[in-house]
Parts: sequence; structure tokens; C-alpha cells
Amino acid sequence: MATFNDATVGTSTGGTTPDFGVQKQSQPVVNAIKFGDGYEQRVQFGINQNPKKWDLTWSAKSNTDATAIEAFFDARGGTESFDWTPINSATAYKWVCRSWNRSFDLANINTITATFEQVFEA
Repeated sequence: MATFNDATVGTSTGGTTPDFGVQKQSQPVVNAIKFGDGYEQRVQFGINQNPKKWDLTWSAKSNTDATAIEAFFDARGGTESFDWTPINSATAYKWVCRSWNRSFDLANINTITATFEQVFEA
């Protein structure tokens, strides 16, 4: 199991720390039953019913750091999970990254955007 941090990815110090201005999305899994008279009953579905998604950005990264981050995502291919500790959290969770983008802004200045989706596995 890999961990998304500077030591594992091979970036410079702070290279895997995303920019602030990130977005965290919560969408609980809920089953709803609607009755003919307008009433609705809702129930949470499953034991891990509130997975999180983070939209992250790493800007002004050198070619070396951007390539290392991109290689980390490529190596997992959108299927293999990794550990990552979200911003303002002390606990690492399991995530997959199914999509990411890299912009070549200027010479040796890159921006990477990615979405981390929380997964639950043994």
C-alpha cells in the first residue's frame, strides 16, 4: 500500500501538499421512498455511507515534482488505492485517483489537478 507523501512520491519537501482553496464534497448514500400523498421516508444505506471526494490542485510545481506526482497516479492506474491524510486531519484514509490533469504553464512551472475519492477496503 502506497502513501501519497513526499517520501513515497519522491517530490521535494512540501511537494505533495495541495494548494489551499481545495474542495471537499460529501454525498451520503441515501435510499428514499416517496409516498403518493407527498410524504418521503429516507434511510442511510450501507455502513460506509458517507464517502468524501476532494478536488485538489498543486500549482507552480517544477517539472521534477509534477512528473513525480503524475507518475504516482499513473502507477496506480485509477484502481489501486493509496493512503492520504486530508487537510486539517490527523488521520490517513484510503483513496483512489481516477482522473487528473497536468498543465504546462511556463518553462519548468506546472499545475496538476486531481480528484481523490475515498474508498473502503480491508
